[in-house]
Amino acid sequence: MPDTNSTELIMLPFENFMGSTGLFFRIGPGIILKAPVKMGFDEIVRKRATVEHHYIVEKQILDRLGAHPRIVKFLGSYTEFPTGLLFAEASHGSLQKFLDEQDNEIAPSLRQKWFIQAVESIEFIHSKGVMHSDLRPDNFLVDCTLSQSLDLRLCDFGGSTCEDLQLSGGTLPDSGFHNPNDAWEPTYAADIFSLGSVLYTIMTGHWPFRSTTGEWTSTEEMMEYNAKADRCFADGIFPEVEGLFGGEIITRCWTNKFSDAAEIMAKVSQLVIKN
Repeated sequence: MPDTNSTELIMLPFENFMGSTGLFFRIGPGIILKAPVKMGFDEIVRKRATVEHHYIVEKQILDRLGAHPRIVKFLGSYTEFPTGLLFAEASHGSLQKFLDEQDNEIAPSLRQKWFIQAVESIEFIHSKGVMHSDLRPDNFLVDCTLSQSLDLRLCDFGGSTCEDLQLSGGTLPDSGFHNPNDAWEPTYAADIFSLGSVLYTIMTGHWPFRSTTGEWTSTEEMMEYNAKADRCFADGIFPEVEGLFGGEIITRCWTNKFSDAAEIMAKVSQLVIKN
């Protein structure tokens, strides 16, 4: 457990953690607190009782997963107010933020490495009986390791499901990362479909059926995208992947042609990273 005594909490910008169920604070050098709280108009931090269940789920799942190079570094619980979960800070923030800001500067070899690492993360959590249930670029972190290599780590397990632990966070992915033809319930197959969209986004820099990066310019733009993505996937229409590294794997994720994540990893092991 890191020493956080007498440390001032510094709240981090909300836009860096889109879709989160709480607020994030820097509690020490390289240490982030994720807390089930909200900031009122009076700038007073208060508990969000409605989301505390997600934190219970996340802690138990992180304890089950343990340390792994493809999983966010969990440092334990913070027991003072605001209580929450402690994590090692990822050096470059979320994958989505990185793509939005630096997409044109990402080398093909780095995209290919991230492709493989994203699959590694899903194979690992599935081997532990965990369904993430909200796979999207916002929930992968870009972290610089001791070897100065930018690597992916999967995060945000508050909405995840683990039948062995009788845990369910009760969430599912957004449009573009969810098959509208599937039942509205967490499954390993749903994760694999989402993984296909994550892999596509890594290789192209944008979501399926979206040609640009960055935040939505309006609610209308977001709703139009959601409708288009749902309609296309429901009709069996998929983005073009010809020429993409791992394109066949992406399509097979979308079309339910893999029995499990281990089979995807076996296919990925045959790929050759090119500079």
